Amino acid sequence: MSHKHTRPRKTPQQSRAEDTVASIVEAAAQVLEADGFEGFNTNAVARRAGVSIGSLYQYFPGKDALTVALIHRETQRFHADASIALSKRSGKAALEYLIGAAVRQQLQRPMLARLLDLEEARPGLRDAVSKKELEGVFIDVMARAAPRHPRPDVAINDVLAIIRGMVDAAGERGENDIEDLERRLRAAVFGYLARTSD
Repeated sequence: MSHKHTRPRKTPQQSRAEDTVASIVEAAAQVLEADGFEGFNTNAVARRAGVSIGSLYQYFPGKDALTVALIHRETQRFHADASIALSKRSGKAALEYLIGAAVRQQLQRPMLARLLDLEEARPGLRDAVSKKELEGVFIDVMARAAPRHPRPDVAINDVLAIIRGMVDAAGERGENDIEDLERRLRAAVFGYLARTSD
Protein backbone atom coordinates (compact mmCIF):
# COMPACT_ATOMS: atom_id res chain seq x y z
CA MET A 1 0.00 0.00 0.00
CA SER A 2 1.31 3.44 -0.89
CA HIS A 3 2.10 5.81 1.97
CA LYS A 4 0.10 8.54 0.21
CA HIS A 5 -3.07 6.67 1.22
CA THR A 6 -2.10 6.67 4.89
CA ARG A 7 -0.78 10.22 5.21
CA PRO A 8 -2.91 13.32 5.69
CA ARG A 9 -3.37 15.41 2.54
CA LYS A 10 -2.42 18.61 4.29
CA THR A 11 -1.52 19.83 7.75
CA PRO A 12 -3.88 22.33 9.37
CA GLN A 13 -2.26 25.76 9.69
CA GLN A 14 -4.82 27.64 11.79
CA SER A 15 -6.41 26.74 15.10
CA ARG A 16 -9.86 26.43 13.52
CA ALA A 17 -8.50 23.92 11.02
CA GLU A 18 -6.71 22.06 13.86
CA ASP A 19 -10.03 21.87 15.72
CA THR A 20 -11.73 20.49 12.59
CA VAL A 21 -9.06 17.81 12.18
CA ALA A 22 -9.25 16.92 15.89
CA SER A 23 -13.04 16.60 15.68
CA ILE A 24 -12.75 14.39 12.57
CA VAL A 25 -10.22 12.11 14.31
CA GLU A 26 -12.39 11.86 17.44
CA ALA A 27 -15.42 11.15 15.24
CA ALA A 28 -13.43 8.32 13.65
CA ALA A 29 -12.83 6.90 17.14
CA GLN A 30 -16.52 7.14 17.99
CA VAL A 31 -17.64 5.48 14.76
CA LEU A 32 -15.18 2.63 15.31
CA GLU A 33 -16.40 2.18 18.89
CA ALA A 34 -20.07 2.30 17.94
CA ASP A 35 -20.10 0.44 14.62
CA GLY A 36 -16.81 -1.48 14.39
CA PHE A 37 -15.00 -2.00 11.10
CA GLU A 38 -18.27 -2.72 9.29
CA GLY A 39 -19.62 0.79 9.84
CA PHE A 40 -16.30 2.62 9.63
CA ASN A 41 -16.19 4.73 6.48
CA THR A 42 -15.49 8.33 5.57
CA ASN A 43 -19.18 9.23 5.16
CA ALA A 44 -20.03 7.97 8.66
CA VAL A 45 -17.05 9.84 10.13
CA ALA A 46 -17.95 13.10 8.35
CA ARG A 47 -21.56 12.81 9.61
CA ARG A 48 -20.40 12.13 13.18
CA ALA A 49 -17.94 15.06 13.03
CA GLY A 50 -20.58 17.40 11.60
CA VAL A 51 -18.46 18.27 8.57
CA SER A 52 -18.97 17.79 4.85
CA ILE A 53 -17.31 14.87 3.14
CA GLY A 54 -15.35 17.46 1.13
CA SER A 55 -13.95 18.94 4.35
CA LEU A 56 -12.88 15.50 5.51
CA TYR A 57 -11.19 14.78 2.17
CA GLN A 58 -9.31 18.07 2.40
CA TYR A 59 -7.28 16.47 5.19
CA PHE A 60 -7.65 12.71 4.82
CA PRO A 61 -7.51 10.86 1.46
CA GLY A 62 -9.46 7.90 2.88
CA LYS A 63 -10.23 5.51 5.68
CA ASP A 64 -6.63 4.31 6.13
CA ALA A 65 -5.36 7.85 6.63
CA LEU A 66 -8.04 8.37 9.29
CA THR A 67 -7.02 5.14 10.98
CA VAL A 68 -3.34 6.14 10.99
CA ALA A 69 -4.21 9.57 12.40
CA LEU A 70 -6.18 7.88 15.16
CA ILE A 71 -3.36 5.41 15.95
CA HIS A 72 -0.94 8.35 15.99
CA ARG A 73 -3.16 10.30 18.40
CA GLU A 74 -3.55 7.34 20.76
CA THR A 75 0.21 6.61 20.61
CA GLN A 76 0.98 10.23 21.48
CA ARG A 77 -1.44 10.13 24.41
CA PHE A 78 0.11 6.91 25.69
CA HIS A 79 3.62 8.36 25.28
CA ALA A 80 2.66 11.50 27.22
CA ASP A 81 1.25 9.40 30.07
CA ALA A 82 4.06 6.82 30.03
CA SER A 83 6.74 9.57 30.04
CA ILE A 84 5.57 10.65 33.50
CA ALA A 85 7.19 7.42 34.73
CA LEU A 86 10.59 9.00 34.07
CA SER A 87 9.93 11.62 36.78
CA LYS A 88 9.31 9.03 39.53
CA ARG A 89 11.86 8.86 42.34
CA SER A 90 12.67 5.17 42.12
CA GLY A 91 12.93 2.60 39.37
CA LYS A 92 10.21 0.53 41.03
CA ALA A 93 7.82 3.50 41.12
CA ALA A 94 8.67 4.31 37.50
CA LEU A 95 7.88 0.77 36.36
CA GLU A 96 4.67 0.70 38.42
CA TYR A 97 3.58 3.93 36.75
CA LEU A 98 4.43 2.59 33.30
CA ILE A 99 2.37 -0.53 33.99
CA GLY A 100 -0.53 1.72 35.01
CA ALA A 101 -0.19 3.76 31.82
CA ALA A 102 -0.38 0.59 29.71
CA VAL A 103 -3.49 -0.57 31.55
CA ARG A 104 -5.17 2.83 31.23
CA GLN A 105 -4.41 2.94 27.51
CA GLN A 106 -6.15 -0.38 26.96
CA LEU A 107 -9.08 -0.20 29.36
CA GLN A 108 -10.21 3.45 29.27
CA ARG A 109 -11.59 2.97 25.75
CA PRO A 110 -11.31 -0.82 25.41
CA MET A 111 -13.20 -1.27 22.14
CA LEU A 112 -11.15 1.43 20.44
CA ALA A 113 -7.88 0.02 21.79
CA ARG A 114 -8.71 -3.51 20.58
CA LEU A 115 -9.71 -2.37 17.10
CA LEU A 116 -6.63 -0.17 16.72
CA ASP A 117 -4.40 -3.06 17.83
CA LEU A 118 -5.87 -5.11 14.98
CA GLU A 119 -5.42 -2.27 12.49
CA GLU A 120 -1.82 -1.66 13.56
CA ALA A 121 -1.00 -5.25 12.67
CA ARG A 122 -2.27 -4.85 9.09
CA PRO A 123 0.63 -4.96 6.60
CA GLY A 124 -0.38 -1.65 5.00
CA LEU A 125 -0.44 0.20 8.31
CA ARG A 126 2.28 -1.59 10.28
CA ASP A 127 5.00 0.95 9.49
CA ALA A 128 2.80 4.03 9.35
CA VAL A 129 3.31 5.06 13.00
CA SER A 130 6.66 5.04 14.78
CA LYS A 131 6.83 3.75 18.35
CA LYS A 132 10.54 4.56 18.84
CA GLU A 133 9.93 7.27 21.46
CA LEU A 134 7.67 4.95 23.41
CA GLU A 135 10.25 2.18 23.24
CA GLY A 136 12.86 4.64 24.51
CA VAL A 137 10.75 5.44 27.57
CA PHE A 138 10.33 1.73 28.29
CA ILE A 139 14.07 1.05 27.96
CA ASP A 140 14.92 3.97 30.31
CA VAL A 141 12.38 2.82 32.90
CA MET A 142 13.64 -0.77 32.77
CA ALA A 143 17.25 0.40 33.18
CA ARG A 144 16.21 2.10 36.43
CA ALA A 145 13.90 -0.67 37.65
CA ALA A 146 16.33 -3.55 37.04
CA PRO A 147 19.81 -1.96 36.85
CA ARG A 148 21.68 -5.15 37.75
CA HIS A 149 19.72 -7.60 35.66
CA PRO A 150 22.21 -10.04 34.07
CA ARG A 151 20.42 -10.01 30.70
CA PRO A 152 18.82 -6.55 30.31
CA ASP A 153 17.86 -6.96 26.63
CA VAL A 154 16.05 -10.23 27.36
CA ALA A 155 14.38 -8.71 30.44
CA ILE A 156 13.15 -5.71 28.47
CA ASN A 157 11.58 -7.91 25.79
CA ASP A 158 10.11 -10.33 28.32
CA VAL A 159 8.57 -7.60 30.48
CA LEU A 160 7.16 -5.88 27.40
CA ALA A 161 5.65 -9.20 26.29
CA ILE A 162 4.14 -9.79 29.76
CA ILE A 163 2.58 -6.32 29.79
CA ARG A 164 1.33 -6.47 26.22
CA GLY A 165 0.02 -10.02 26.56
CA MET A 166 -1.87 -9.49 29.81
CA VAL A 167 -3.23 -6.08 28.83
CA ASP A 168 -4.38 -7.20 25.39
CA ALA A 169 -5.97 -10.37 26.80
CA ALA A 170 -7.81 -8.35 29.46
CA GLY A 171 -9.10 -6.01 26.75
CA GLU A 172 -10.27 -8.93 24.62
CA ARG A 173 -12.14 -10.39 27.61
CA GLY A 174 -13.86 -7.04 28.15
CA GLU A 175 -12.29 -6.38 31.55
CA ASN A 176 -12.78 -2.87 32.90
CA ASP A 177 -11.27 -2.99 36.41
CA ILE A 178 -8.11 -0.93 35.95
CA GLU A 179 -6.86 -1.36 39.53
CA ASP A 180 -7.27 -5.14 39.49
CA LEU A 181 -5.37 -5.52 36.21
CA GLU A 182 -2.61 -3.20 37.46
CA ARG A 183 -2.25 -5.33 40.62
CA ARG A 184 -1.99 -8.56 38.61
CA LEU A 185 0.49 -7.04 36.18
CA ARG A 186 2.70 -5.70 38.97
CA ALA A 187 2.75 -9.20 40.49
CA ALA A 188 3.69 -10.76 37.15
CA VAL A 189 6.36 -8.21 36.19
CA PHE A 190 8.05 -7.81 39.56
CA GLY A 191 7.81 -11.55 40.18
CA TYR A 192 9.56 -12.17 36.87
CA LEU A 193 12.27 -9.60 37.65
CA ALA A 194 12.87 -11.02 41.14
CA ARG A 195 13.25 -14.58 39.80
CA THR A 196 15.53 -13.65 36.87
CA SER A 197 17.77 -10.99 38.46
CA ASP A 198 19.99 -13.45 40.37
